[in-house]
Amino acid sequence: MIIFRKNHINDNMKYQDIIQSLAIVVKERFNGESGGHDWWHIYRVWQLSKRIAESENADIFVVELAALLHDVADWKYNDGDEYAGGKAARYILSEYSLSDQITDHVVEIIDTLSFKGAGVDTTMKTIEGKIVQDADRLDAIGAIGIARTFAYGGMKGRGIHDPEIKPFLHDSFETYKKSDSPTINHFYEKLLLLKDRMNTQTAREIAIERHQFMEQFLSQFFREWYIYQKNDSIKNQ
Repeated sequence: MIIFRKNHINDNMKYQDIIQSLAIVVKERFNGESGGHDWWHIYRVWQLSKRIAESENADIFVVELAALLHDVADWKYNDGDEYAGGKAARYILSEYSLSDQITDHVVEIIDTLSFKGAGVDTTMKTIEGKIVQDADRLDAIGAIGIARTFAYGGMKGRGIHDPEIKPFLHDSFETYKKSDSPTINHFYEKLLLLKDRMNTQTAREIAIERHQFMEQFLSQFFREWYIYQKNDSIKNQ
């Protein structure tokens, strides 16, 4: 069940006005981004968040604000600053005369939800945070997730695959931030781990098919990669 907490804001019309205004601001800011963190990624996370929230006891206003702002200053584009997003979100939300309670909640979600390494705990404290984290992670897997992964890898100048560079399960955010391994490794370092890290039942159900699609993609990828290399003397040295 979605909860609309009227103590946060004067009336439902104002709530919708703020969401629509914020969506326009974010869309203008991210149109043309080519690394997989564009407006359409944010839009999908926003819509997925609302879908997941339908079956949860959540504050839909917080969910929508956090979903729209979750990538407003991603650490990957801000010199590894994991708090850049929260600071940017707080600045943007200051234009809307919201309560400190709701602003602090949104900022906490944004500062916490990103994947920071296989061994790093990013447990969300609230159901609103869990919902947005799930939606963001769902958009990182499946067909769209695969496309986004290679878009980002290409933007960062990373190779597609190098058999001599093995995946590494990072145990700290610092080592994860410094990783520049080939894009295929990212599936094993992050994407294939996400299915079992979903917070809500709705997200877990959606994740199953998307996870299976990634496994099928990788199976086909490696069949094609090695088909002509069975007798390669350089490879087998």
